Amino acid sequence: MDQVQRQVFSKAYGKIYDLAMIEVSIEAIASLTQYYNQSLICFTFGNFQLAPTIEEFEGILGCPLGGRKPYLFFGFYPSMARIAKMVKILKQELDRVKQNRNGVVGIPRKRFEEKTKALANQGEWTLFIDILALLVFLDYTISTIAYYHSKESHVIVVLADAYDTFDLRCEKSSARIVCCTPALYVWLVSHFFLS
Repeated sequence: MDQVQRQVFSKAYGKIYDLAMIEVSIEAIASLTQYYNQSLICFTFGNFQLAPTIEEFEGILGCPLGGRKPYLFFGFYPSMARIAKMVKILKQELDRVKQNRNGVVGIPRKRFEEKTKALANQGEWTLFIDILALLVFLDYTISTIAYYHSKESHVIVVLADAYDTFDLRCEKSSARIVCCTPALYVWLVSHFFLS
């Protein structure tokens, strides 16, 4: 992206592009997981409890809620036809590449990476920016695509994904933490290095 596209991206999605460029210490995130208390929904260090907040993630993501409503998931996923329309990929193509993980049907990240490369080569920056925003945080892109095309804030979605990831990690000790790691890393570091 050139400077103009980066500015458009930042206006729509805040700092998430910059967050994607951060070198995350996997050891720090792995250590953090050991202190997550699923029943209290926070990190417990002895008698001290710490939990990421909406306000902190607004600052980290550079997307204050302001006048925007938070995105709230209402328990239904958009159809493949709707997703296909949003990302301008034929529904038949999405049906062919969709996968099912833990009962959730989604599109592999690789397919969207291929789409962004093609869009960049074609100079179609508006759709490129929307799909790139998905790729920054989502390892396995599912229906969360819907909120990227709305006027709702994605701060709560990213924060909820972080909590869901830690809950899943508690339930399955082998689960990987892959989404939201840059935001979690910045949040963690901000509490240890105030400058």
